[in-house]
Amino acid sequence: MNYRRFGRTGWMVSEIGLGAWQLGSDWGHVDEETAMATLHRAVDLGVNFIDTADVYGDGLSERRIGRLRQERKELFYVATKAGRRLNPHTAESYTKENLARFVERSLRNLGVETLDLLQLHCPPTEVYYRPEVFEALEDLKGEGKIQHYGVSVEKVEEGLKAIEYPGVESVQIIFNIFRQRPAELFFREAERRNVAVIVRVPLASGLLSGKMTRQTVFPPEDHRNYNREGKAFDVGETFAGVPFEVGLEAVEALRPLVPEGVTMAQFALRWILTFDAVSVVIPGAKRPAQVEENVAASRLPALSPEQMERVREVYDKYVRPYVHHRW
Repeated sequence: MNYRRFGRTGWMVSEIGLGAWQLGSDWGHVDEETAMATLHRAVDLGVNFIDTADVYGDGLSERRIGRLRQERKELFYVATKAGRRLNPHTAESYTKENLARFVERSLRNLGVETLDLLQLHCPPTEVYYRPEVFEALEDLKGEGKIQHYGVSVEKVEEGLKAIEYPGVESVQIIFNIFRQRPAELFFREAERRNVAVIVRVPLASGLLSGKMTRQTVFPPEDHRNYNREGKAFDVGETFAGVPFEVGLEAVEALRPLVPEGVTMAQFALRWILTFDAVSVVIPGAKRPAQVEENVAASRLPALSPEQMERVREVYDKYVRPYVHHRW
């Protein structure tokens, strides 16, 4: 495993982390034994950065990670998120009182006295224009409830606004072969301000695993079934906002670029790691074998300039019209 500097925090984090949404909800059922085996395998392989949220399984993901803390002695960092429990989910509801309440719940779920990293969980855009929200995060930091804070954003513009606040130390953003816009202005500004970049949805909800077909069926409780049109949350979180059939065509165009002995998922992860602004990429996993496949991407050689150019051509031809202007 290779490790990268995590912004201004002083942390060195595994460049392949673990996204724990799958271990809570919205991706089909994962039983306790399998979830814990997946978490343990990640630590075995050198993963020391795990991302979760208080709404994943109504706290189930956090509680499983809390159990992992009890069962392992190795140091690992846990990033959680808060805000999506608000109902209605409005900018006005992002108050110090509500954030403090969410933090206390996450502390209990994770079994810790201080959160390593708290992220605002894709709040309404207006929140980024409310300095009092970030003052509340500073207060929570001063009280010792959180060590560091950042944001999880839907749009590049939100990330650029968030890093204007000096206390924001990380930005989590969707970036993958099908969502390339962050590599433009945002990455440059994040590097200039020494802000950590956490990459989520790196495989476009599994599209970039290369294992899906038009006949693939998703369980009713899987967001790839019920959120394709953005009915539950931002459509960009599902298949990175690319229409499923279009994504399948793009995957076929990418397939000849994948070297022998390398999976499509590994190729897609290694593409992301080509960008120095990326601190950590957090693919999800529902079983240990998936963790093993993802982590192996850290050991692959860098893509050639020719491969990078061909990936860009596939993006421009198939995907750009659907996503580039939206996020």
